[in-house]
Amino acid sequence: MSKKAPTEDEKFLFVDKDFLNSPMAQADWSAKKLVWIPSERHGFEAASIKEEHGDEVLVELADSAKKVTVNKDDIQKMNPPKFSKVEDMAELTCLNEASVLHNIRERYFSGLIYTYSGLFCVVVNPYKMLPIYSEKIIEMYKGKKRHEVPPHIYSIADNAYRNMMQDREDQSILCTGESGAGKTENTKKVIQYLAVVASSHKGKKDSSAQQSGTQFAYGELEKQLLQANPILEAFGNAKTIKNDNSSRFGKFIRINFEVTGYIVGANIETYLLEKSRCIRQAKTERAFHIFYYMIAGVKGKLREELLLEPFSNYRFLSAGHVQVTGQEDDAMYEETMEAMTIMGFTDEERIDMMKVCSTVMQLGNIEFKKERNQEQATMPDNTAAQKVCHLQGINVTDFTRAILTPRIKVGREVVQKAQTKEQADFAVEALAKAVFERLFRWILGRVNKALDKTKRQGASFLGILDIAGFEIFEDNSFEQLCINYTNEKLQQLFNHTMFILEQEEYQREGIEWNFIDFGLDLQPCIELIERPNNPPGVLALLDEECWFPKATDVSFVEKLSSTQGSHVKFAKPKQLKDKTEFSLFHYAGRVDYNATSWLTKNMDPLNDNVTSLLNNSSSQFMQDLWKDGDRVVGLDTLAKMTDSSKTKKGMFRTVGQLYKESLAKLMTTLHNTQPNFVRCIIPNHEKRAGKLDAFLVLEQLRCNGVLEGIRICRQGFPNRILFQEFRQRYEILAAGSIPKGFMDGKQACCLMIKHVDLDPNLYRIGQSKIFFRTGVLAQLEEERDLKITVVIIAFQSRARGFLARKAFAKRQQQLTAMKVIQRNCAAYLKLRNWQWWRLFTKVKPLLQVTRQEEEMGLKEEELMKAKEIAIKTEVELKEITLKHTSVLEERNALQEQLQAETELYAEAEEMRVRLASKKQELEEILHEMEARLDEEEERAQTLLVDKKKMQQQMQELEEHLEEEEDARQKLQLEKVTSEGKVKKLEDDILVMEDHNNKLQKERKLMEERIADFSSNLAEEEEKSKNLTKLKNKHESMISELEVRLKKEEKGRQELDKAKRKLEAESNDMQEQIADLQSQIADLKAQLAKKEEELQNALARLEDETAQKNNALKKIRELEGHISDLQEDLDSERAARNKAEKIKRDLGEELEALKSELEDTLDSTATQQELRAKREQEVNLLKKAIDDENRTHEAQTQEMRQKHTQAVEELTDQLEQSKRVKSNLEKAKQALEKETSDLTIEVRSLTQAKQDGEHKRKKLEGQVTDLQSRFTDSEKQKAELGDRCSKITIELESVTNLLNEAEGKNIKLSKDVSSFSAQLQDSQELLAEETRQKLQFSTKLRQAEDDKNNLQEQLEEEMEAKRNVERHVSTLNIQLSDSKKKLDEMTGNIEQLEEGKKRMQRDLEAANTQFEEKASAYDKLEKTKNRLQQELEDTLMDLDNQRQNVSNLEKKQKKFDQMLAEEKSISSKYADERDRAEAEAREKETKALSLARALDEAQGSREELDRANKSLKMEMEDLISSKDDVGKNVHELEKSKRGLEAQVDEMKTQLEELEDELQAAEDAKLRLEVNMQALKAQFDRDLQGRDEMGEEKKRQLVKQVRELETELEDERKQRALATAAKKKLETDIKDMEGQIETASKGRDEAIKQLRKLQAQMKDYQRELEDAHAAREEVLTTAKESEKKAKGLEAELMQIQEELAAAERGRKQAEAERDELSDELASNTSGKSSLADEKRRLEAKISQLEEELEEEQSNMEILNDRLRKSTQQTDQLTNELQTERSTSQKNESARQQMERQNKDLKSKLQEMENQVKSKFKSSITSLEAKVAQLEEQLEQENREKQASAKTVRQKDKKLKDLIMQVEDERKQAEQYKDQAEKSNTRVKQLKRQLEESEEESQRATAARRKLQRELDEATEASDAMSREVNSLKTKLRRGTEPSFGSTPRRTGGGRRVVEDASEEEVDSQSDFNGTKSAE
Repeated sequence: MSKKAPTEDEKFLFVDKDFLNSPMAQADWSAKKLVWIPSERHGFEAASIKEEHGDEVLVELADSAKKVTVNKDDIQKMNPPKFSKVEDMAELTCLNEASVLHNIRERYFSGLIYTYSGLFCVVVNPYKMLPIYSEKIIEMYKGKKRHEVPPHIYSIADNAYRNMMQDREDQSILCTGESGAGKTENTKKVIQYLAVVASSHKGKKDSSAQQSGTQFAYGELEKQLLQANPILEAFGNAKTIKNDNSSRFGKFIRINFEVTGYIVGANIETYLLEKSRCIRQAKTERAFHIFYYMIAGVKGKLREELLLEPFSNYRFLSAGHVQVTGQEDDAMYEETMEAMTIMGFTDEERIDMMKVCSTVMQLGNIEFKKERNQEQATMPDNTAAQKVCHLQGINVTDFTRAILTPRIKVGREVVQKAQTKEQADFAVEALAKAVFERLFRWILGRVNKALDKTKRQGASFLGILDIAGFEIFEDNSFEQLCINYTNEKLQQLFNHTMFILEQEEYQREGIEWNFIDFGLDLQPCIELIERPNNPPGVLALLDEECWFPKATDVSFVEKLSSTQGSHVKFAKPKQLKDKTEFSLFHYAGRVDYNATSWLTKNMDPLNDNVTSLLNNSSSQFMQDLWKDGDRVVGLDTLAKMTDSSKTKKGMFRTVGQLYKESLAKLMTTLHNTQPNFVRCIIPNHEKRAGKLDAFLVLEQLRCNGVLEGIRICRQGFPNRILFQEFRQRYEILAAGSIPKGFMDGKQACCLMIKHVDLDPNLYRIGQSKIFFRTGVLAQLEEERDLKITVVIIAFQSRARGFLARKAFAKRQQQLTAMKVIQRNCAAYLKLRNWQWWRLFTKVKPLLQVTRQEEEMGLKEEELMKAKEIAIKTEVELKEITLKHTSVLEERNALQEQLQAETELYAEAEEMRVRLASKKQELEEILHEMEARLDEEEERAQTLLVDKKKMQQQMQELEEHLEEEEDARQKLQLEKVTSEGKVKKLEDDILVMEDHNNKLQKERKLMEERIADFSSNLAEEEEKSKNLTKLKNKHESMISELEVRLKKEEKGRQELDKAKRKLEAESNDMQEQIADLQSQIADLKAQLAKKEEELQNALARLEDETAQKNNALKKIRELEGHISDLQEDLDSERAARNKAEKIKRDLGEELEALKSELEDTLDSTATQQELRAKREQEVNLLKKAIDDENRTHEAQTQEMRQKHTQAVEELTDQLEQSKRVKSNLEKAKQALEKETSDLTIEVRSLTQAKQDGEHKRKKLEGQVTDLQSRFTDSEKQKAELGDRCSKITIELESVTNLLNEAEGKNIKLSKDVSSFSAQLQDSQELLAEETRQKLQFSTKLRQAEDDKNNLQEQLEEEMEAKRNVERHVSTLNIQLSDSKKKLDEMTGNIEQLEEGKKRMQRDLEAANTQFEEKASAYDKLEKTKNRLQQELEDTLMDLDNQRQNVSNLEKKQKKFDQMLAEEKSISSKYADERDRAEAEAREKETKALSLARALDEAQGSREELDRANKSLKMEMEDLISSKDDVGKNVHELEKSKRGLEAQVDEMKTQLEELEDELQAAEDAKLRLEVNMQALKAQFDRDLQGRDEMGEEKKRQLVKQVRELETELEDERKQRALATAAKKKLETDIKDMEGQIETASKGRDEAIKQLRKLQAQMKDYQRELEDAHAAREEVLTTAKESEKKAKGLEAELMQIQEELAAAERGRKQAEAERDELSDELASNTSGKSSLADEKRRLEAKISQLEEELEEEQSNMEILNDRLRKSTQQTDQLTNELQTERSTSQKNESARQQMERQNKDLKSKLQEMENQVKSKFKSSITSLEAKVAQLEEQLEQENREKQASAKTVRQKDKKLKDLIMQVEDERKQAEQYKDQAEKSNTRVKQLKRQLEESEEESQRATAARRKLQRELDEATEASDAMSREVNSLKTKLRRGTEPSFGSTPRRTGGGRRVVEDASEEEVDSQSDFNGTKSAE
């Protein structure tokens, strides 16, 4: 039979299975070993494996037959051919990227665009129309399961629809993928399918079609749903780079369904319309389709009305008319108009919509220009504005004014503000965008209104999501960020549902499942965008920046990069084109965003003047669009934002906020639905059909998580069914396995699966469901179908058999009838012509005999009928008789029931009357009781209020006491601090006085300083420099500390590095061994090569000298030999690369050596020895390699262990370093404080310096005056220059002194550095102290835990104690009750009260003693526990130390092993060296043997030479004897020839021998050279090994020493630990002694308690006696009452009926009197209670006074005693309050008991009449009593709970106090540190002061010198004056006498000489004094 050819539809749906089942393809696949290898062109290419070389594989490409070597890891397995074009990729045996890509590619090229991938469907855009969406195919997919039909979007939609109907769970279909992948088309197909499948007009189709024809005024709901898409696409879709019909908005179509499954209505929600597209587009892109549809499609009057122009006239359509391939704009316009008519849009609405679109385009044509000298914008041509205003129905002048000079509200005034050109352009563009967006929203609302006419809420819904895909443009703006953010959220939902929720359900159901992390968490990127704070995300920062004044896009990007710069998903572009650029890493790749005008886009501002105009438009449509014009962000709000800094948040919602909220709503709806994923894939960016870009598809598959989805589908269990459903559906498969009766669903499922024999790997049984792997349920369904078919076939066979048998019987009857008819016919034919027969036929009717039979037959029939009627009547009679009897019986029974019911009714009526009367009586009693109860409750409440007040008073008093204590402690602390401050202030005053004195001295000195002030200034500057140096030093100290920290960290890193180095060294050692082995092999190979090369070279040399033939032969031989050698070389190089061929190479080398040895030596013994040695060497090498591998593995294991240990140690060190760092930071803070103090001092010094400079300036002015004077006297001082030079020398000496002072200063700086070192030491000590403190804090915490445990024990003991106290309190209450009764009965209550008071005092004293003892015991127990814990800690430390010691011993052993291994390795190397030497010796012997052979050859050669010579001589003799022997010439010639031949032979032999000789010599030389090289190499290796061994020895010695030091430290620590242990043991013994004393005290306390208990028992006995006396009195009273009642009864009997009524009244009065008496008794009891309350209050006041006294005494005692007393006081107060409350409760209970007794007595009288009714009332009363008792118990419980809370609060208080104490201690430590630092500062100050004093001394010395200088100058002046006077005298003397001139001149000379001598003397004196000074 020929197969049916597939139809056109089936070609694009079904796979051609001829190829899949072909054996040729299967054989080809298995023979070639086909695999996938990576390819740059096709992604992956098919190839067959040819050879495998380790990690590399030689592969032959299937297409080009080219051979390629590929790494093994790059190869991916190929699936068998039967899996080609598989429909579900989860079925692939080899799941990898190559197989998935190949499957999608093969299906795509075959026209199969849909493929299942696990739980979702993958769609590849075909870029052409396929015939797979017809009604025939819809019918094919309707109601079919997924595995029954090929993959299709209809299958996904049908499964979602069926799941919604079956599970009643909302469904959603998410079409996701990149733009251009076909999401919109697939959503259309889903809607189309649902419109057909779930149509509510299926029955009415034909009739409606006939009636309506082709016109649709209002189409059906399904048609409207289909027609909503073209409208939204026209207004919301556009042509982009990737997609011709890209949705520029997101939509979620929600289709509502009835319970029956029909479509009820629909609703469409949109997200983020890209409204900026109507203003500007890229080059090859278009604006929204509607603009092009209008311009191309609108014609006639409507075109004129809409004022439409050609494409090129519109500025907003930037690219003009861009044609879309395969789409005509005018035809599309007609389609949209038709869709609008179907949706019910009116003609007016359509025209208004077109007008709005036309206005948007006309707005782009409005042009603005700048004025010449101003920035104000003008509109020179307002034609476009006129068109806009005409279309919108507004005034042109108002419109132009609103745009050019809008009115802005500034404060309370309204101002007109002129706009610039940019502002006007922006306003127009914003208006265009806003108008189009509002139009789109209006259209959406109109569509939703049309789709949801019924406004019925569906039972469930199916949502279809089609949202803008992930795209990366050249310029990505704010809209693109929002779209990509949405796609991130959807991808996260997909990952969540596919991976996380699936695995969580497995864990929830208790299935064994390893959680698989597929690494697809997109939360970081989502948080980066949407995070509100800490740190804020992109949207939050954008909103924040929108509200900041003067914020720009650049500031937003800077803020974003500063807050999120370190985020994983955030990056700044490397090449910044603009400051507003930043990048985000999305799941689909990196996207560069440009944030220009993001703030304005987010705020979406509009010109509110224009919006108000549009709101008041003449067009109603425009008014509807601008209803919410008041919500617009206007210009005034923007102005306020830019001007003022304070802005009110919440004025309007930003675009980002609104979008975020809408997206959140969408995600919640999607999370609440069951999602069905459709992953759309774009095959290429060229929009070409039949082309698939492998890398593009692979990237999308990776981004969409397709492979991971398949993996989890295969690993997981995607199909799951509830136990009940599984049993209900598949019980037919295991019919006999489940027993009858009830069985748990899980057990039933287990039995069913056992019966079915399923593989355990294919299913898992959870808690409520059973899970199956993919395909298992399909298999079960097939088996179920088979079973059902078997059953139905059996049923059908039975039915058919029955019908066949019936037909067969009918046929048999027909056959017999036919035979009878045939026989009769034959007989008739025979008889018809016979005359007698004719006569018979004519006579027979006349005979009666023939009629008799007929009559008999009739009679028999009548008889039969009569019989049947009789039988029927008999049966009916019997039935009627039976019914009659039953009816009679029923009647009798009913009569009896009637009688009984009438009797019961009568009785019931009587009972009802009685019960009603009794009910009234009881209700009256109840009302009275309730009234009494209310009164009692009110009284109880008042008492509770009093109690609370008392408790509050107590708490206030306690708080007051605590406050006073705190205040006193604070005062003491303040006193101490104030005393300290006073002391400090006194010290400061003294210091200040000293400072003041010094300042005064300085002032005096400053007055003296005039000349040398400049030098002093320099010194002061140097001092300031020194101070700055000190400051720098301090800062450097801080930096050094930080550097030390870093060094420590570096040290740790170096340790890590050292560790790594050790590992590397071990690896290096192993590599060196391998290198040595390879070197040995290389040397051997080189030997062989060199020998062969030498032989070849020698042969060539000899061949040059020899003949041509021999030379050519030898050259050929050598060439062949060279080619062999080259092959050998290649093989050796290959052998080097791979270690596997080392054995073969060694074998070849051995064979070569053997052949050489056979050529050179004939001795076989040496060959055998060499063979044996070589084999031994090979074996040894193998063993060495194996040993080294083992040692390497052991070393690696040891290194891993060491590594793990080191890591642990490093982590501990890290923690310690963190602690140290924190301590150092604290120290750093302290140092910073010190530095700040020093800076303050430096500032004060600088201020002083400035003051000094001011004084210096004044002095400089004075100096200038003096200098002016000094210039006049310079002429006179010329003679005194020499003296000045001497004085300068002395000044130099002074400067030397100053230098010495500076040296002292340097010493002081050194001292400062030493102090800084001390500071560091102290800081280190501080760090150690902090470490100790931390240790102590840990111990303290442990102690606190123990304390808490002990406190819990204490609480338990306290509870036991409270129970005892309760018992005591009950006894006390009984006592008090007995006393009250005795007061009523007798007047002896005072004695009992005194006894009670004594008892209470004794009890309190006993309690206080007991509590003291208990507290002491607790303290001792605490100390004991603490010491035990410390002991345990020390023991733990000891154990740790022991473990450390053992670890160190193990390490030492390991080091010993390492040493032994190193020794063994060195011994191996020594053995190798010996072997090499032996080989060298053997080669020497070979050389010697060759030399001998050479000598022998030379001897033979010499012999041959001699023979040759002799022959020559003979020849000469023969020639000489030629004449003599002429006859024998012939013979001689012959002999000559023979001899010549012999000579040639000999020559050839000689040449051969010479060649052999030369070869031997060459071999000898080669061997010698090789020997030398080998020796040199061995020497180097030995040296290197020795050095390595020595280094290792040194390292090991160092390690051993370190270990020894560690051992010594551990021994010391052990000794310390033992000492500490001994101390602890002694402490424990002491504590045990204390505990024994405490236990003795406790025993004594218990004895006292027992005594008290005995006393209490005596009191109880007295109480019992009192009770007995009371009961006797009561009995007598009752007897008297009974007698009175008997007398009254006799009186009543005598009286008449009226008297009976009076008797009843009297009884009631008597009852009332009794109740009043009881009330009176209660009031008396209450008064006694009140008295007791007053007494208790008095006692409380007394106790308060006592408390105050005790507290005054207790101030001297410890805080702990104080706390314990407070606790005891609280307990006593609680006891007293509890006693009072319990007394009240008992009195109330007694009253209730009395009432109960009275009621019971009355009830007993009434019980004789109606017992049953009274029981209910009694139970109700008892229930009330029980309720009251429960309330009491609840109150008690509440009290206990409150007490517990108080205790817990006490605990918390104690913990807080401990913390406060710790903090106080820390503060004290810090204070100590601060004091130390202050003391250091003071020391430094003193040193500074000393240095200053020294400098002052130096200045004083300088001043002295100045004074002396001044004196000298004065003396010189005086001398000059004297000289002048003498000169004048001399002149006068010379005038009268000339003779005396020589004398006079001599005298004059003498005088001058004397004067000069005097000057010298004075100078010498001056020098002397100066020097002395």
